[in-house]
Amino acid sequence: MLKAGIVGLPNVGKSSLFNALTSQSAPAENYPFCTVEPNVGMVEVPDARLHRIAEIHESRSRIPTVVQFVDIAGLVEGASLGEGLGNKFLANIREVDAIVHVVRCFDDPDVTHVLGGVDPIRDRGIVNTELQLADLDVVEKRLDRTAKKAKSGGNEALREQGLLERLKEHLGRGLPARGMEIASEEVPLLRSFQLLSARPVLYVANVGESDLPSGENKWTKRLREAVRVDEAEAMVIGLSARIEAELVALEPAERTEFLHDIGLEEPGLHRLIRATYELLGLITFFTAGEKESRAWTVRRDTRAPGAAGEIHSDFERGFIRAETFAYDDLEVVGSIKAVREKGLIRSEGKEYVVKDGDIILFRFNV
Repeated sequence: MLKAGIVGLPNVGKSSLFNALTSQSAPAENYPFCTVEPNVGMVEVPDARLHRIAEIHESRSRIPTVVQFVDIAGLVEGASLGEGLGNKFLANIREVDAIVHVVRCFDDPDVTHVLGGVDPIRDRGIVNTELQLADLDVVEKRLDRTAKKAKSGGNEALREQGLLERLKEHLGRGLPARGMEIASEEVPLLRSFQLLSARPVLYVANVGESDLPSGENKWTKRLREAVRVDEAEAMVIGLSARIEAELVALEPAERTEFLHDIGLEEPGLHRLIRATYELLGLITFFTAGEKESRAWTVRRDTRAPGAAGEIHSDFERGFIRAETFAYDDLEVVGSIKAVREKGLIRSEGKEYVVKDGDIILFRFNV
């Protein structure tokens, strides 16, 4: 299962956000390094389509898809050289597939800031710089080994040397590895380096209650501008970790009333979960029937047999075809009977690439 790691400086709201996401009770005290060992939690992906599919099929149960979040210890300046919990922090990030970078964007004299004051541009820069410095160390060491192999003229070693030299120059300019242009055939090689700054990232601007419902203030505007300048593809989501934690503790009716009172249509966590799901390159397909309707997770561009394998290995091994139709078509016509009558169900073979929102019945034989 793919993992998203929650990172940031100490005391920016990482553990509070994790607790709200997972309904757990990870330490979230007002002092640095209250999180040492990473906390791990499974989070349901909110998807109104599943509820509608279950309703139409009159399913007795519905099972959502999930994303795994990891709450990682706070990083400090010098982590790439072992400061604070640096080595442990960096090792934990190597185990995740994407980064949710929490940045403090609220003023509160009662919540200690390890650097003395709020400055999201500085804070973001410290975390990103430490990741890039750690990557630069990895690249330089690997380049030394690869250069020796390349002297013998091996094509594979020469290709690796060329990529490493470009990475060294790119990282040396203070840029993350994920922003460097590479050829499609170089992607597997880049992944093998396990570079921290190559992982996709989204930024969570942790704001105060007074900044809701927009989630915007002077700090978030500065953060968004900085991200726009050097990481235009990265997303910035504004929410209040403290308010999200309070919402989770409420009964559904009270939660709805609270959201209405602060001007929100849904919890900020829902936006964050969906954005993280997209960041990981995931899509959802569905299976449905009277017994259950269920959401399944696959990577974007997965073919039908691979999607079948998510349900059971026998489905993939004995795959014959996939009978599929789109959720959007079901929503328009309103019933399975109408879907059939209008000829909207397709029979797809092994080369079919599953699309987000597909509702699929797999035919197989083993």
